[in-house]
Amino acid sequence: MGGTAAKKEKEKKKAKNKQDKAQKMKERKANNTKGKSLEEMMAYVDEDGNLSPTPPDPRKKKEISLEDIQLGVPSIVDEPEEAVKTGVINFFNEAKGYGFITDSKGVNVFVHVNDLRQPVAENDKVSFETERSPKGLRALNVTKI
Repeated sequence: MGGTAAKKEKEKKKAKNKQDKAQKMKERKANNTKGKSLEEMMAYVDEDGNLSPTPPDPRKKKEISLEDIQLGVPSIVDEPEEAVKTGVINFFNEAKGYGFITDSKGVNVFVHVNDLRQPVAENDKVSFETERSPKGLRALNVTKI
């Protein structure tokens, strides 16, 4: 006898789901964006780079020369530098054998124990040469001043 009550309950759920589905379909049809004109679907970018529903003012148009457009990563321009630089050892780990020198321009340069001409410690003033390595600047021929 309990089976018929469960069957009726199942049919009620089915009918409710069918009604919900029909309601959702009506909402989708009411909010349908298909068939809009091209002009209604267009979005523009204003002179500040923001999206806008109106076309930009042609009087505010900026001309950009092709030479000013740079694609890819900018190349590193090697400016002529003095051969021997000076700086201060701001960190040196003797156990690991490396540290960093802050040069007179405030740039940190990596230094390895193999590039030292004599032992150094933190806060020592040093002179050195640099070379560009894959990871950045590297100090060579480091000597205390």
